[in-house]
Amino acid sequence: MNEPETSLRPDLHPALGRLIVQAARSSQVVVVSHAPRLLATLGDDRECLMLALEKHLGETRLENAESLDMPGWR
Repeated sequence: MNEPETSLRPDLHPALGRLIVQAARSSQVVVVSHAPRLLATLGDDRECLMLALEKHLGETRLENAESLDMPGWR
């Protein structure tokens, strides 16, 4: 889901987050967002794996990637 909070009032972001968490109980869900309240709600779920991207000298990198055991991205 790419920025599912678009066109929603910020006070609805927690409710959206709860719906996403509920949907993720029966399927894999990937969410891309910049909305702090939505991200906070998703992050409250203990099964949520949050990955943050950071810009470094014009390159987008996965923050704390060294702590994850995963293959290189191509």
